Amino acid sequence: MFQSANYQRRGYLHEDFRLFHLRDMGVEEMEYHYHEFDKIVIFLSGRASYIIEGRSYFLEPWDVLLVSHHLIHRPVTDPDRPYERVVIYLDPGFLQASGTRGEDLATCFRLARERQFALMRPDGEERGRLAGLLEGLEQALEDRGFGGDLLARTCFLRLLVQLNRDMIRDRTHRDRTASQYDPKIAQALSYINDHLGEELTVDGLARQVYTSKYHFMRRFKELTGYPVHQYITQKRLLAAAELLRGGASAQAACGRCGFRDYSAFHRAFRRQFGVTPRELMP
Repeated sequence: MFQSANYQRRGYLHEDFRLFHLRDMGVEEMEYHYHEFDKIVIFLSGRASYIIEGRSYFLEPWDVLLVSHHLIHRPVTDPDRPYERVVIYLDPGFLQASGTRGEDLATCFRLARERQFALMRPDGEERGRLAGLLEGLEQALEDRGFGGDLLARTCFLRLLVQLNRDMIRDRTHRDRTASQYDPKIAQALSYINDHLGEELTVDGLARQVYTSKYHFMRRFKELTGYPVHQYITQKRLLAAAELLRGGASAQAACGRCGFRDYSAFHRAFRRQFGVTPRELMP
């Protein structure tokens, strides 16, 4: 269960969740990437920051990052210091199926998106609880006795409940020293993701945030890792894939995600995902 672990998809998930406890040195610089599942990163030691959609988070031991599916991100680490973290991949469908009426286990991810802030910094008491729950989960995942899978699932649900409780109370997003970002690029990213079905141009986005076109293009690539047009296309394809999995037709997904030409959409989709839009439909 434990293993070492562009704008490209990284990692695959065939279970409800999967846990990696990693400690290494000399980690190669990772490219910007995304996942089609949600991810929890619990930073334990080292010197690292994490860039998520243009915002850099400066990590301290026991910080928790809540990275929703399709968010483009990458870690930045000091290769001369051991980098230890727990990474959990989890299926958004599992969160939805495991919640109860009025208590959605994806609340922590929803709050991170609403706050546009993915970092949670537990206090001393919360860190102690988190450490105990992680230890219990890791032990359960190694248990090969009767009911081992059920025990691991139960331990994981306990961890999720606690993370949601902590996130509801967390106020790290008010700490200006915990992260760094460019407000204009953040505004542009938010606008892009809210208007994928509409016409989006570099000129229009630059006007939207009151900056010159060339400064905007340079700063956007500097903070996100990719040119504006490539970012927009990527986000449109990811949104289309989600619509298709939800039962939308290929033509509807094409139009709703801002593609004006179906043949161009079809080519880009197949190039990105290795299947045609119709092959992804349930």
